[in-house]
Amino acid sequence: MLAEDRIGEECGVFGMYDLSGGDVARSIYYGLESLQHRGQESCGIAVSDTNGPKGKVISHKDMGLVNEVFTGEDIDKLVGNIGVGHVRYSTAGSSVRENAQPLVLNYVKGTLALAHNGNLTNAPELRDELAYTGAIFQTTIDSELIAYLIARQRLRTASVEDAVALAMPQIKGAYSLVIMSPRKLIGARDPHGFRPLVLGKRDNAYIFASETCALDTIDAEYIRDVEPGEIVTITSDGQILSNKTRCIPEKEHGHCIFEYIYFARPDSVLDGQSVYDARIRAGRFLYKDDPIDADIVAGVPESGNVAALGYSMESGIPYGQVFVKNSYIGRTFIKPGQKNRESSVKVKLNALNHAVNGKRVVIIDDSIVRGTTSDRIIRMLREAGAKEVHMRISSPPFLWPCYFGTDIPAREQLIAYNKSIEDIRKIIGADSLGYLKLNRLGDLVDNKMSICEGCFTGRYPEEPPVSDIRGEFEA
Repeated sequence: MLAEDRIGEECGVFGMYDLSGGDVARSIYYGLESLQHRGQESCGIAVSDTNGPKGKVISHKDMGLVNEVFTGEDIDKLVGNIGVGHVRYSTAGSSVRENAQPLVLNYVKGTLALAHNGNLTNAPELRDELAYTGAIFQTTIDSELIAYLIARQRLRTASVEDAVALAMPQIKGAYSLVIMSPRKLIGARDPHGFRPLVLGKRDNAYIFASETCALDTIDAEYIRDVEPGEIVTITSDGQILSNKTRCIPEKEHGHCIFEYIYFARPDSVLDGQSVYDARIRAGRFLYKDDPIDADIVAGVPESGNVAALGYSMESGIPYGQVFVKNSYIGRTFIKPGQKNRESSVKVKLNALNHAVNGKRVVIIDDSIVRGTTSDRIIRMLREAGAKEVHMRISSPPFLWPCYFGTDIPAREQLIAYNKSIEDIRKIIGADSLGYLKLNRLGDLVDNKMSICEGCFTGRYPEEPPVSDIRGEFEA
């Protein structure tokens, strides 16, 4: 899916504690680069030296991509053997430097640095409650609320991990957290497990990350996933402490199925499930449930590629490349004005005329939000000489908004709202259109995990907020 019609994921988090005392900033940098797909607006790293002055935190963060925000000189200044990093895509809270993470909080017990992936559904109520008891906010993001709650609980508890455990019942919604205290690194996940969080190890260093691909990047081994509701603490003497008092029965979990359809990198494994395998299954199901004769099947780069391969495997239709993607269009790309007829889609993608001319093409994408990108993609293929263009979507139609860390917009902005599939087909100009069947969602993951499919059905694992807490969206 391309930027104009994309679904954005909240964030990517990464934390590392080298018990041998080695600097961690460079490894965090590479970990964040591998999580760049989870957020392209801002990023940051905060580190501390557990053998130096207690509570001294050095941080650097700004707007932009990881390789734009950090220079080699910036990394060299981040001296410390414990640290957290973050890449951000805003679903709630403005896209400004003040909202970049990690958040660093100085309080009477020392310091906390926190990185958060998700969205709190009770953020407005928490903000009012904290404000009326004297809190002064530096940001507009709900991550700051979590940091305040942990700091307040820490004043009456023996340890920071106990403070996290006491703060968790006060917050609702989606949160995967990596928290750095002066001598500990903590990973915590909401009881439903909306967003992923994994634990890894390299030599004498422990790592928390949003996805296993970040562990692979720094040659760390995957240990396990942090369980929904679990708090995992890495101590200075190398202990791994687990607190599961906030865990709930597995049947009440709500793993976001869109992690497997679109958000996560295909080389990641989340909660025991290969993202690549899930997308291959999606493509196979698309052909089984909605077959079509064609000469070539291809994906919309990059998110449709693996599902397109699965479609090819099941159908026997040759898998090919029908678009060339310009990989060097970054966040600074300026969209043309209304008077300029150039399409931002065409600047990012160009159809391969020789691959599609005179052919019947099946094109696979992960979703359709408003339909503007799909319309342009199909038009490009026709202009390149495609005889027929059949579109298949590796998710069901979006019919409801998401309140748990994904910027699916209000229902009225969704092309599928109050429209049939045939209506949508006519709007985007495809010869045929098929979506993944709703009853196939659970079959994408082979361990039959309990999933959240609220954006397709309106049935959420927990009550959505009364007011819309999702902020302003770019998609």
